[in-house]
Amino acid sequence: MGFVYRIASPSEYLAITGYNINDVKLAKKAWIAPGQRCARFDISPVNYTFEVQAMSAEKLPFVLPAVFTIGPRADDNECLLRYAKLISPHDKLSHHVNELVKGVIEGETRVLAASMTMEQIFHGAKSFKQAVFESVQLELDQFGLIIYNANVKQLVDVPGHEYFSYLGQKTQQEAVNQAKVDVAEARMKGEVGAKVREGMTRQNAAKVDAETKVYTVKRQGEGSKEEARVQSEVQVFRNEREAEVAEANAELAMKKAGWERQARVAEVEAAKAVAIRDAQLQVEVERTNAERQTEKLKAEHLSKAVVDYEMKVQQANWELYNRQKAAEALLFEQEKQAEARRAVADADFFARQREAEAELYAKQKEAEGLAAMGEAQSVYLSSMLGALGGNYGALRDYLMVSKGVYQEMARINADAIRGLEPKISVWSNGAAAGGEGDGGAMKEMAGVYRMLPPLLTTVNEQTGMLPPAWMGTLSGGTSTSR
Repeated sequence: MGFVYRIASPSEYLAITGYNINDVKLAKKAWIAPGQRCARFDISPVNYTFEVQAMSAEKLPFVLPAVFTIGPRADDNECLLRYAKLISPHDKLSHHVNELVKGVIEGETRVLAASMTMEQIFHGAKSFKQAVFESVQLELDQFGLIIYNANVKQLVDVPGHEYFSYLGQKTQQEAVNQAKVDVAEARMKGEVGAKVREGMTRQNAAKVDAETKVYTVKRQGEGSKEEARVQSEVQVFRNEREAEVAEANAELAMKKAGWERQARVAEVEAAKAVAIRDAQLQVEVERTNAERQTEKLKAEHLSKAVVDYEMKVQQANWELYNRQKAAEALLFEQEKQAEARRAVADADFFARQREAEAELYAKQKEAEGLAAMGEAQSVYLSSMLGALGGNYGALRDYLMVSKGVYQEMARINADAIRGLEPKISVWSNGAAAGGEGDGGAMKEMAGVYRMLPPLLTTVNEQTGMLPPAWMGTLSGGTSTSR
């Protein structure tokens, strides 16, 4: 299913949910994408008629007929969202919505009526209606509803309780008694008033006769004055009118003279204008002839110059083109030479790079061989040391013998004294004075031999090294070196 375009009527809204919408989106028209759902809801108000049964503070029950016009608040987006979530899934005239509104109205009306007396409710109907309206509106705000109109009718008695009926009878009886009193008082006032009116009539009649005579004389004098004043005003008006007529005649004569003068001036101006226009046209003709002659001369003299100019321009363009082509050829040749030198340099660099890589590879392999040889010698020495029971001196002697160290030392010493042909003479004069026997010539050799044990002991104490096994062992020690 693809996109669908939805449009709401003037009294409707679209509630859109689903893909890419966090909560609920309200709109009058919208594209509905796949994965979205659209629902229409009507925002026109509805009349709810109730008969609320309540009880006053004196525990007097009564019925309050009321008609409430309720609908969603169209000027508040938050209220519309609450209405769309909570109320719109249900029909506005459904039992669920009707019970919801009825419950709110009845609850608030009963709470308010319980705090007022019957007299306050009956005589303060307007304030009671306003209080009910405000209390109910506070509760309806949480559903996004607003009260457009609240019509609270006349209070009615609950069957079995005739409070308003008795109150009406009381009021009716009081009205009848008051009417009787008013009739008697009116009759009394009528009789007394008739006598008073008759006396006043006679007094006023005499007063009016006297005032009439005075007024008649006064009005006659005022009439004579007014007649004289009117006659003088008529004469003044006649004189003013005659002066205005004379002034109008003089003004008319002046205007006629002006008009005649303007007509004559216009005739003269027209004649001069014709002559001026004739001269202007003649000038235009002469100017046109001169321009035509000028253009003819220009065409004759400039045509050759234009041709020469165009030929020189073409020749200059041809020379410029040849120079550009020569420069482009030279540039192309230089670029090719540069590319050739670049290619040679790249080849030389590549060759040197390959040689360096080969040399590096050889060094790496040589190092790997030395490492492998060292590892093999380590394994070999470890195995030999294990075979000799961990005797380092024996391992050293073995390696020196197997590597021919002693033979090389003997050869070097022999080479050192080769050709010296030493002559050694040993003289001995017999026994020493100390009573020693013969063999005095070997006394020095014996001394050297006696010197070795302390020498080897000192070397062992200072370095920890033991003499080789073929030279002997130290007293109290072993021949194993650490």
